[in-house]
Amino acid sequence: MGDAFSDYLIDTINKGSLALMLSIGHRTRLFDILSTMPPSTVDEISKKAKLNQRYVKEWLGTMVTGKIIDYDSSNSKFNLPKEKAQFLTREDNLYNFSASMQWIPVLAQVEDKIIDCFHSGGGVPYSSYNRFHEVMAEESFQTVVTGLVDHILPLVPGLIDRLKDGINVLDIGCGRGKAVNILAKKFPNSMFVGYDVAEEAIKGATADSKTLNTCNTLFQVQNLLTVEPTKKFDFITAFDVIHDQIDPSRTLKFIFDSLNSSGVFLMQDILSSTDLAKNIDHPLGPFLYTISCMHCMSVSLSENGAGLGAMWGKEKALEMLRYAGFMGVEVNTLSHDFQNYYYTASKP
Repeated sequence: MGDAFSDYLIDTINKGSLALMLSIGHRTRLFDILSTMPPSTVDEISKKAKLNQRYVKEWLGTMVTGKIIDYDSSNSKFNLPKEKAQFLTREDNLYNFSASMQWIPVLAQVEDKIIDCFHSGGGVPYSSYNRFHEVMAEESFQTVVTGLVDHILPLVPGLIDRLKDGINVLDIGCGRGKAVNILAKKFPNSMFVGYDVAEEAIKGATADSKTLNTCNTLFQVQNLLTVEPTKKFDFITAFDVIHDQIDPSRTLKFIFDSLNSSGVFLMQDILSSTDLAKNIDHPLGPFLYTISCMHCMSVSLSENGAGLGAMWGKEKALEMLRYAGFMGVEVNTLSHDFQNYYYTASKP
């Protein structure tokens, strides 16, 4: 048992280190470049990537010993096989795990502040997380945007036809507006509104909207703790948002009150149980509890909020949806997104 556990911990520190370097491989586009090259030397890779050779060499050392990149010692050439590249590059249609690895350095930058919270309580505000909105936009693109039209919207019967005809749509916690802008481009007869508490995110969403030349979007900095519903919507979405709200109960009630009588609310949130015992074999358990502790829970607690955290679970989510007044709640999973539930809910 002792030796086995020691080996387990050695594997953990190796893979934690590997996660950091996978993130660097994504940000420097080394994986994208390697996926287009034949087996190549350090010098060839560095020149193609326009990166410092000494750093590329050390990075490749991590990738080879981490069993990510193949190495032929007879000619000192490195190769990223296609069967691996499809999980590590921007261009392939499968999930890009190297993009998700960015969460490790994003979380690590607030470790000292989280330690302070362990001693004194409270939380760490959004403003402390450098690159959060950038990384979240990439993550949302993978789980939401890529499957939005083909997988997510069909969860609501007749919704696509209604969007073509023209309805009013609201996205709560829209971030940089990737989902809103894609839908606005595809369904020009509908009006799309995006709310987010972060001014940085709203600026990015508005800029992207202008780039796409859409005239049916409106992005607003909005704090749902201080406003009341003033407009009714036919369809409201919240993608990976509710669990880190300061007052999630009030947010859900705001959504309920903002829906037309025939409106539908669609919520994407983490696939987990409220009961820890049922999450023991969760394939992403350690990661999700970590991101909950170091971000989702903490940003809520920084404002004296509920601190639900990412692992609030399906049971708690259903309880809170019903408490807000929703009926006929359905929970679905989708093949393109292995880490989230999709809840659809309507008014009585």
